[in-house]
Amino acid sequence: MSQKVLLNSKEVNIILHRLACQLIENHDNFEETVLVGIQPRGKFLANRLATLLREEYKIKNIQLGHLDITFFRDDFRRGAKPLEANTTEIDFIVEDKNVVFIDDVLYTGRSIRSALTAIQSFGRPKNIELLTLVDRRFSRHLPIQPTYKGRQVDAIDEQRVKVNWIENAGEDVVYLVDK
Repeated sequence: MSQKVLLNSKEVNIILHRLACQLIENHDNFEETVLVGIQPRGKFLANRLATLLREEYKIKNIQLGHLDITFFRDDFRRGAKPLEANTTEIDFIVEDKNVVFIDDVLYTGRSIRSALTAIQSFGRPKNIELLTLVDRRFSRHLPIQPTYKGRQVDAIDEQRVKVNWIENAGEDVVYLVDK
């Protein structure tokens, strides 16, 4: 198994700031907007962006939640090993709000489809956007595109995009891994 660095720590940091600025351009003071990290891996990106918006850009109204999509996945009962659920932590209503889904890698689009179903338990959003660190452009199974993307990658199906965060792997780096 070989791996190539797609984004180093400095590049990840630059992208995080760019994505934060794009969110501010579109959502101003965030009074009508909520951020929702898709569990498990979107949580790290969502937390990092929320911290940046609060601390670096002084946005006070950031509402952040984490959404577990395990039981909404279309492959829920297909695998040999049972899927382990994560926790959903959403302590606000999304009714008539702008929801920004946040995930690390957009691949087939199936996780986002699951998130669209799962979020309905918390109300009917006015608008839903998607922010992703890495967009695997040619791998889509569903017609889903990100509103905000950090980096677009053309990877073949035999390759995997692996995102490491300081919080869970001790480094901010994105690898392209040959299976």
